[in-house]
Amino acid sequence: MFALLPSAWMIRLKKVGYWIWLIPVFGIPLSYFWSYGSDSPNAWAWLVIGVVFGIIPLLDFVVGRDPANPDEQTEVPELERQGYYRLLSLATVPLLLGMLVYGGWVIAHYDVWNWLGKLGWILSVGTVMGAIGITVSHELIHKDPALEQNAGGLLLAAVCYAGFKVEHVRGHHVNVSTPEDASSARFGQSLYAFLPHAYKHNFLNAWRLEAERLKRKGLPALHWRNELIWWYAISLAFLIGFSLAFGWIGAVYFLGQSAMAFTLLEIVNYVEHYGLHRRKQENGRYERTTPKHSWNSNFLLTNLFLFHLQRHSDHHAYAKRRYQVLRHFDDSPQLPNGYAGMIVLALFPPLWRAVMDPKVRAYYAGEEHQLTASQLA
Repeated sequence: MFALLPSAWMIRLKKVGYWIWLIPVFGIPLSYFWSYGSDSPNAWAWLVIGVVFGIIPLLDFVVGRDPANPDEQTEVPELERQGYYRLLSLATVPLLLGMLVYGGWVIAHYDVWNWLGKLGWILSVGTVMGAIGITVSHELIHKDPALEQNAGGLLLAAVCYAGFKVEHVRGHHVNVSTPEDASSARFGQSLYAFLPHAYKHNFLNAWRLEAERLKRKGLPALHWRNELIWWYAISLAFLIGFSLAFGWIGAVYFLGQSAMAFTLLEIVNYVEHYGLHRRKQENGRYERTTPKHSWNSNFLLTNLFLFHLQRHSDHHAYAKRRYQVLRHFDDSPQLPNGYAGMIVLALFPPLWRAVMDPKVRAYYAGEEHQLTASQLA
Protein backbone atom coordinates (compact mmCIF):
# COMPACT_ATOMS: atom_id res chain seq x y z
CA MET A 1 0.00 0.00 0.00
CA PHE A 2 2.83 2.43 0.87
CA ALA A 3 5.67 0.72 -0.99
CA LEU A 4 5.81 3.24 -3.82
CA LEU A 5 5.73 6.41 -1.72
CA PRO A 6 8.90 8.54 -1.80
CA SER A 7 11.18 8.27 1.23
CA ALA A 8 10.49 11.87 2.31
CA TRP A 9 6.74 11.19 2.35
CA MET A 10 7.21 8.05 4.42
CA ILE A 11 9.33 9.92 6.96
CA ARG A 12 6.59 12.53 7.41
CA LEU A 13 3.94 9.83 7.66
CA LYS A 14 5.87 7.87 10.26
CA LYS A 15 6.66 10.97 12.30
CA VAL A 16 2.98 11.05 13.21
CA GLY A 17 2.43 7.31 12.89
CA TYR A 18 4.75 6.39 15.76
CA TRP A 19 2.06 7.67 18.13
CA ILE A 20 0.10 4.54 17.26
CA TRP A 21 1.55 3.05 20.45
CA LEU A 22 -1.22 4.92 22.25
CA ILE A 23 -3.85 2.55 20.82
CA PRO A 24 -2.94 -0.52 22.94
CA VAL A 25 -2.28 1.70 25.97
CA PHE A 26 -5.74 3.25 25.81
CA GLY A 27 -7.16 -0.12 24.79
CA ILE A 28 -6.75 -1.16 28.42
CA PRO A 29 -9.21 1.36 29.95
CA LEU A 30 -11.51 1.01 26.94
CA SER A 31 -11.79 -2.74 27.42
CA TYR A 32 -12.75 -2.08 31.05
CA PHE A 33 -15.44 0.50 30.21
CA TRP A 34 -16.87 -1.59 27.37
CA SER A 35 -17.36 -4.52 29.74
CA TYR A 36 -19.90 -2.47 31.73
CA GLY A 37 -23.39 -3.77 31.05
CA SER A 38 -22.07 -6.34 28.60
CA ASP A 39 -23.54 -9.82 28.47
CA SER A 40 -19.96 -11.14 28.21
CA PRO A 41 -17.83 -8.88 30.43
CA ASN A 42 -15.04 -11.43 30.71
CA ALA A 43 -14.52 -11.39 26.96
CA TRP A 44 -13.78 -7.64 26.99
CA ALA A 45 -10.85 -8.25 29.36
CA TRP A 46 -9.19 -10.14 26.47
CA LEU A 47 -9.73 -7.35 23.94
CA VAL A 48 -6.11 -6.20 23.72
CA ILE A 49 -4.85 -9.79 23.38
CA GLY A 50 -7.32 -10.41 20.55
CA VAL A 51 -6.39 -7.24 18.68
CA VAL A 52 -2.62 -7.63 19.05
CA PHE A 53 -2.38 -11.30 18.14
CA GLY A 54 -5.48 -11.71 16.00
CA ILE A 55 -6.19 -8.55 14.04
CA ILE A 56 -2.76 -6.91 13.70
CA PRO A 57 -1.13 -9.89 11.90
CA LEU A 58 -3.89 -9.67 9.28
CA LEU A 59 -3.59 -5.90 9.01
CA ASP A 60 0.16 -6.27 8.41
CA PHE A 61 -0.62 -7.99 5.13
CA VAL A 62 -3.23 -5.36 4.19
CA VAL A 63 -1.09 -2.31 5.06
CA GLY A 64 2.02 -3.89 3.57
CA ARG A 65 5.71 -3.10 3.78
CA ASP A 66 7.80 0.03 4.12
CA PRO A 67 10.96 -0.25 2.00
CA ALA A 68 11.90 3.44 2.29
CA ASN A 69 15.20 4.34 3.97
CA PRO A 70 16.23 7.87 4.98
CA ASP A 71 19.05 9.35 2.94
CA GLU A 72 22.30 8.98 4.89
CA GLN A 73 23.72 12.34 3.82
CA THR A 74 20.72 14.62 4.19
CA GLU A 75 17.81 13.03 6.07
CA VAL A 76 19.61 10.97 8.74
CA PRO A 77 21.53 13.88 10.34
CA GLU A 78 18.34 15.97 10.43
CA LEU A 79 16.26 13.17 11.95
CA GLU A 80 18.87 12.46 14.61
CA ARG A 81 18.96 16.14 15.63
CA GLN A 82 15.23 16.33 16.21
CA GLY A 83 14.41 16.03 19.91
CA TYR A 84 10.84 15.15 18.95
CA TYR A 85 11.70 11.47 18.51
CA ARG A 86 13.46 11.29 21.85
CA LEU A 87 10.53 13.02 23.55
CA LEU A 88 8.12 10.60 21.91
CA SER A 89 9.89 7.56 23.36
CA LEU A 90 10.25 9.13 26.82
CA ALA A 91 6.55 10.05 26.83
CA THR A 92 5.69 6.35 27.03
CA VAL A 93 7.18 6.04 30.53
CA PRO A 94 4.64 8.03 32.61
CA LEU A 95 1.69 6.80 30.55
CA LEU A 96 2.70 3.14 30.85
CA LEU A 97 3.34 3.41 34.58
CA GLY A 98 0.01 5.19 34.98
CA MET A 99 -1.71 2.43 33.01
CA LEU A 100 -0.01 -0.17 35.23
CA VAL A 101 -1.32 1.43 38.42
CA TYR A 102 -4.77 1.93 36.88
CA GLY A 103 -4.85 -1.75 35.95
CA GLY A 104 -4.14 -2.69 39.55
CA TRP A 105 -6.97 -0.50 40.79
CA VAL A 106 -9.41 -2.05 38.31
CA ILE A 107 -8.62 -5.66 39.13
CA ALA A 108 -8.91 -4.96 42.85
CA HIS A 109 -12.26 -3.11 42.67
CA TYR A 110 -14.12 -4.53 39.65
CA ASP A 111 -16.06 -7.56 40.88
CA VAL A 112 -17.88 -8.39 37.63
CA TRP A 113 -15.02 -10.45 36.18
CA ASN A 114 -14.49 -14.02 37.30
CA TRP A 115 -11.07 -15.68 37.22
CA LEU A 116 -11.16 -15.82 33.42
CA GLY A 117 -11.74 -12.10 33.09
CA LYS A 118 -9.05 -11.32 35.65
CA LEU A 119 -6.60 -13.56 33.79
CA GLY A 120 -7.37 -11.78 30.52
CA TRP A 121 -6.87 -8.41 32.19
CA ILE A 122 -3.47 -9.40 33.62
CA LEU A 123 -2.28 -10.83 30.30
CA SER A 124 -3.56 -7.79 28.40
CA VAL A 125 -1.71 -5.34 30.66
CA GLY A 126 1.38 -7.57 30.41
CA THR A 127 1.10 -7.53 26.62
CA VAL A 128 1.15 -3.73 26.56
CA MET A 129 4.01 -3.57 29.07
CA GLY A 130 5.95 -6.09 27.00
CA ALA A 131 5.15 -4.89 23.49
CA ILE A 132 5.40 -1.15 24.19
CA GLY A 133 7.20 -0.90 27.55
CA ILE A 134 10.06 -3.32 26.91
CA THR A 135 10.39 -2.18 23.29
CA VAL A 136 10.86 1.42 24.42
CA SER A 137 13.18 0.38 27.25
CA HIS A 138 15.25 -1.49 24.65
CA GLU A 139 15.57 1.70 22.63
CA LEU A 140 16.49 3.77 25.70
CA ILE A 141 19.11 1.49 27.27
CA HIS A 142 21.12 1.62 24.06
CA LYS A 143 21.51 5.38 24.35
CA ASP A 144 24.15 7.27 26.36
CA PRO A 145 22.21 10.06 28.15
CA ALA A 146 21.50 9.21 31.80
CA LEU A 147 17.84 10.24 31.44
CA GLU A 148 17.24 7.63 28.76
CA GLN A 149 19.28 4.98 30.59
CA ASN A 150 17.29 5.49 33.78
CA ALA A 151 13.94 5.66 32.00
CA GLY A 152 14.71 2.38 30.27
CA GLY A 153 15.77 0.79 33.55
CA LEU A 154 12.58 1.96 35.26
CA LEU A 155 10.38 0.34 32.61
CA LEU A 156 12.30 -2.92 33.00
CA ALA A 157 12.02 -2.75 36.78
CA ALA A 158 8.26 -2.38 36.35
CA VAL A 159 8.20 -5.86 34.78
CA CYS A 160 10.82 -7.45 37.08
CA TYR A 161 13.33 -7.92 34.24
CA ALA A 162 16.08 -5.44 35.04
CA GLY A 163 18.79 -7.93 34.11
CA PHE A 164 17.93 -7.23 30.47
CA LYS A 165 19.46 -3.76 30.84
CA VAL A 166 22.87 -5.30 31.51
CA GLU A 167 22.76 -8.60 29.64
CA HIS A 168 21.24 -7.31 26.43
CA VAL A 169 23.77 -4.55 25.83
CA ARG A 170 26.91 -6.22 27.19
CA GLY A 171 26.04 -9.84 26.49
CA HIS A 172 23.51 -10.35 23.71
CA HIS A 173 24.98 -7.72 21.38
CA VAL A 174 28.44 -9.22 21.80
CA ASN A 175 27.46 -12.87 21.36
CA VAL A 176 24.39 -12.65 19.12
CA SER A 177 23.93 -15.55 16.70
CA THR A 178 26.57 -17.67 18.43
CA PRO A 179 26.23 -20.68 20.79
CA GLU A 180 27.31 -18.38 23.66
CA ASP A 181 24.14 -16.30 23.40
CA ALA A 182 21.13 -17.42 25.42
CA SER A 183 18.87 -15.12 23.38
CA SER A 184 19.70 -16.64 19.98
CA ALA A 185 17.55 -19.68 19.22
CA ARG A 186 19.26 -22.65 17.60
CA PHE A 187 17.99 -24.19 14.40
CA GLY A 188 15.34 -26.77 15.25
CA GLN A 189 14.96 -25.52 18.83
CA SER A 190 11.33 -25.13 19.86
CA LEU A 191 10.11 -22.05 21.67
CA TYR A 192 9.33 -24.18 24.71
CA ALA A 193 12.90 -25.46 24.90
CA PHE A 194 14.26 -21.96 24.32
CA LEU A 195 12.29 -20.08 26.99
CA PRO A 196 13.53 -21.80 30.21
CA HIS A 197 17.12 -21.56 28.97
CA ALA A 198 16.68 -17.87 28.12
CA TYR A 199 15.09 -17.00 31.47
CA LYS A 200 17.83 -18.72 33.47
CA HIS A 201 20.93 -17.72 31.55
CA ASN A 202 19.95 -14.14 30.85
CA PHE A 203 19.45 -13.64 34.59
CA LEU A 204 22.75 -15.34 35.47
CA ASN A 205 24.65 -13.62 32.66
CA ALA A 206 23.50 -10.22 33.83
CA TRP A 207 24.86 -10.81 37.34
CA ARG A 208 28.10 -12.23 35.93
CA LEU A 209 28.62 -9.25 33.63
CA GLU A 210 27.91 -6.75 36.39
CA ALA A 211 30.22 -8.63 38.78
CA GLU A 212 32.98 -8.50 36.16
CA ARG A 213 32.47 -4.76 35.69
CA LEU A 214 32.76 -4.16 39.43
CA LYS A 215 35.76 -6.47 39.72
CA ARG A 216 37.62 -4.32 37.19
CA LYS A 217 37.02 -1.43 39.56
CA GLY A 218 38.29 -3.44 42.51
CA LEU A 219 34.82 -3.82 44.00
CA PRO A 220 32.87 -6.91 45.14
CA ALA A 221 29.74 -8.04 43.30
CA LEU A 222 27.51 -7.24 46.28
CA HIS A 223 28.28 -3.55 46.33
CA TRP A 224 26.00 -0.53 46.29
CA ARG A 225 27.36 0.37 42.85
CA ASN A 226 25.92 -2.85 41.42
CA GLU A 227 23.10 -1.40 39.35
CA LEU A 228 21.15 -4.65 39.35
CA ILE A 229 20.67 -4.41 43.11
CA TRP A 230 19.04 -1.01 42.69
CA TRP A 231 16.82 -2.02 39.80
CA TYR A 232 15.62 -5.19 41.52
CA ALA A 233 15.03 -3.14 44.67
CA ILE A 234 12.72 -0.94 42.60
CA SER A 235 10.89 -4.05 41.37
CA LEU A 236 10.48 -5.13 44.98
CA ALA A 237 9.16 -1.66 45.85
CA PHE A 238 6.61 -1.97 43.04
CA LEU A 239 5.51 -5.36 44.40
CA ILE A 240 5.18 -4.04 47.95
CA GLY A 241 3.31 -0.98 46.71
CA PHE A 242 0.79 -2.99 44.70
CA SER A 243 0.34 -5.38 47.64
CA LEU A 244 -0.30 -2.58 50.13
CA ALA A 245 -2.59 -0.68 47.78
CA PHE A 246 -4.61 -3.55 46.33
CA GLY A 247 -4.01 -6.57 48.58
CA TRP A 248 -3.05 -10.05 47.47
CA ILE A 249 -4.72 -9.58 44.09
CA GLY A 250 -2.46 -6.57 43.52
CA ALA A 251 0.61 -8.74 44.10
CA VAL A 252 -0.71 -11.45 41.75
CA TYR A 253 -1.54 -8.79 39.16
CA PHE A 254 1.91 -7.18 39.29
CA LEU A 255 3.82 -10.46 39.11
CA GLY A 256 1.48 -11.84 36.44
CA GLN A 257 1.79 -8.87 34.09
CA SER A 258 5.56 -8.95 34.63
CA ALA A 259 5.74 -12.61 33.62
CA MET A 260 3.67 -11.93 30.52
CA ALA A 261 5.81 -8.94 29.56
CA PHE A 262 9.21 -10.58 29.86
CA THR A 263 7.95 -13.79 28.26
CA LEU A 264 6.83 -11.72 25.30
CA LEU A 265 10.32 -10.23 25.18
CA GLU A 266 11.95 -13.66 25.07
CA ILE A 267 9.54 -14.91 22.39
CA VAL A 268 10.58 -11.91 20.29
CA ASN A 269 14.23 -12.82 20.91
CA TYR A 270 13.41 -16.32 19.65
CA VAL A 271 11.85 -14.88 16.49
CA GLU A 272 14.64 -12.37 15.83
CA HIS A 273 17.57 -14.78 15.56
CA TYR A 274 16.19 -18.28 14.98
CA GLY A 275 18.64 -20.50 13.11
CA LEU A 276 21.08 -17.72 12.13
CA HIS A 277 24.71 -17.80 13.16
CA ARG A 278 28.03 -16.08 12.65
CA ARG A 279 31.02 -17.92 11.23
CA LYS A 280 33.87 -18.80 13.57
CA GLN A 281 37.14 -17.57 12.06
CA GLU A 282 40.58 -19.18 12.12
CA ASN A 283 41.66 -17.00 15.06
CA GLY A 284 38.81 -18.45 17.12
CA ARG A 285 36.75 -15.27 17.03
CA TYR A 286 33.36 -14.91 15.43
CA GLU A 287 32.89 -12.75 12.38
CA ARG A 288 31.64 -9.21 12.91
CA THR A 289 27.89 -8.85 13.39
CA THR A 290 26.22 -7.65 10.20
CA PRO A 291 22.62 -7.10 9.05
CA LYS A 292 22.66 -10.74 7.89
CA HIS A 293 22.65 -12.11 11.43
CA SER A 294 19.12 -11.06 12.47
CA TRP A 295 15.72 -11.62 10.94
CA ASN A 296 14.24 -8.44 9.51
CA SER A 297 10.54 -7.62 9.23
CA ASN A 298 9.58 -4.55 7.31
CA PHE A 299 5.81 -4.53 7.73
CA LEU A 300 4.83 -0.91 8.27
CA LEU A 301 2.07 -1.28 10.85
CA THR A 302 3.96 -3.31 13.44
CA ASN A 303 7.10 -1.28 12.83
CA LEU A 304 5.18 1.82 13.85
CA PHE A 305 3.80 0.10 16.96
CA LEU A 306 7.29 -1.13 17.89
CA PHE A 307 9.41 1.94 17.09
CA HIS A 308 11.15 0.20 14.17
CA LEU A 309 12.26 -2.72 16.36
CA GLN A 310 11.56 -5.03 13.43
CA ARG A 311 14.36 -3.39 11.47
CA HIS A 312 16.43 -5.56 13.74
CA SER A 313 19.13 -6.34 11.22
CA ASP A 314 20.28 -2.72 11.12
CA HIS A 315 19.95 -2.42 14.90
CA HIS A 316 22.37 -5.28 15.55
CA ALA A 317 24.86 -4.02 13.00
CA TYR A 318 24.70 -0.44 14.35
CA ALA A 319 23.29 -0.59 17.87
CA LYS A 320 23.54 3.15 18.60
CA ARG A 321 21.30 4.21 15.71
CA ARG A 322 18.06 5.71 16.93
CA TYR A 323 14.82 4.07 15.91
CA GLN A 324 13.77 6.78 13.47
CA VAL A 325 16.81 6.22 11.23
CA LEU A 326 16.99 2.42 11.23
CA ARG A 327 17.17 1.03 7.71
CA HIS A 328 15.70 -1.87 5.78
CA PHE A 329 18.13 -4.15 3.92
CA ASP A 330 16.79 -6.35 1.13
CA ASP A 331 19.64 -8.83 1.56
CA SER A 332 18.88 -9.45 5.25
CA PRO A 333 16.87 -12.56 6.06
CA GLN A 334 13.20 -11.56 5.91
CA LEU A 335 10.32 -12.72 8.11
CA PRO A 336 7.01 -13.47 6.37
CA ASN A 337 4.93 -11.35 8.79
CA GLY A 338 5.31 -8.78 11.55
CA TYR A 339 6.29 -9.77 15.07
CA ALA A 340 2.69 -10.18 16.24
CA GLY A 341 2.02 -12.84 13.64
CA MET A 342 5.40 -14.52 14.13
CA ILE A 343 4.81 -14.74 17.89
CA VAL A 344 1.57 -16.62 17.27
CA LEU A 345 3.35 -18.93 14.80
CA ALA A 346 6.14 -19.63 17.30
CA LEU A 347 3.58 -20.93 19.81
CA PHE A 348 3.01 -23.90 17.48
CA PRO A 349 6.43 -25.50 16.85
CA PRO A 350 5.40 -27.77 13.93
CA LEU A 351 3.95 -24.79 12.07
CA TRP A 352 6.93 -22.63 12.97
CA ARG A 353 9.40 -25.17 11.60
CA ALA A 354 7.32 -25.75 8.48
CA VAL A 355 7.53 -22.03 7.68
CA MET A 356 10.94 -21.03 9.05
CA ASP A 357 13.23 -24.03 8.54
CA PRO A 358 13.05 -23.81 4.72
CA LYS A 359 13.79 -20.09 5.00
CA VAL A 360 16.93 -20.76 7.06
CA ARG A 361 18.16 -23.35 4.56
CA ALA A 362 17.33 -21.12 1.60
CA TYR A 363 19.13 -18.18 3.19
CA TYR A 364 22.33 -20.20 3.52
CA ALA A 365 22.07 -21.70 0.01
CA GLY A 366 25.52 -21.65 -1.55
CA GLU A 367 27.11 -21.31 1.88
CA GLU A 368 26.33 -24.78 3.16
CA HIS A 369 29.60 -24.80 5.09
CA GLN A 370 27.86 -22.59 7.63
CA LEU A 371 25.17 -25.14 8.36
CA THR A 372 25.27 -27.84 11.00
CA ALA A 373 24.53 -31.46 10.18
CA SER A 374 20.97 -31.03 11.46
CA GLN A 375 20.39 -28.06 9.19
CA LEU A 376 21.62 -29.96 6.16
CA ALA A 377 19.35 -32.95 6.91
